[in-house]
Amino acid sequence: MASQSEPEAMETDHSRRNLGITVERRPPESRLLELGVKSWPKWGCPPGRYPLKFDAEETCYLLKGRVKAYAKGSSEWVEFGAGDLVVIPKGLSCTWEVSMAVDKYYKFDSS
Repeated sequence: MASQSEPEAMETDHSRRNLGITVERRPPESRLLELGVKSWPKWGCPPGRYPLKFDAEETCYLLKGRVKAYAKGSSEWVEFGAGDLVVIPKGLSCTWEVSMAVDKYYKFDSS
């Protein structure tokens, strides 16, 4: 796996991928409408550390907050926050270090 200091594989002006997590920075409103983001359930949490295991792929759009996700057993991390569209792969175990309270829309891939 690449360390944080190495160039990101698949990085573009608007998205990057690390730990298998894809972060699309500030997607256009048309993309959010196409995905139906505002019809998804909402979830939030206060600042803190949260160990998480994703049993299904999750796509989420952060309305507010700031997160550093650390891979289990690794110092590798990816950071995302308000305005980011994030896809987290099925099977990922990580710890979310939430520095600013999170409010997000989310959906799980049903396949």
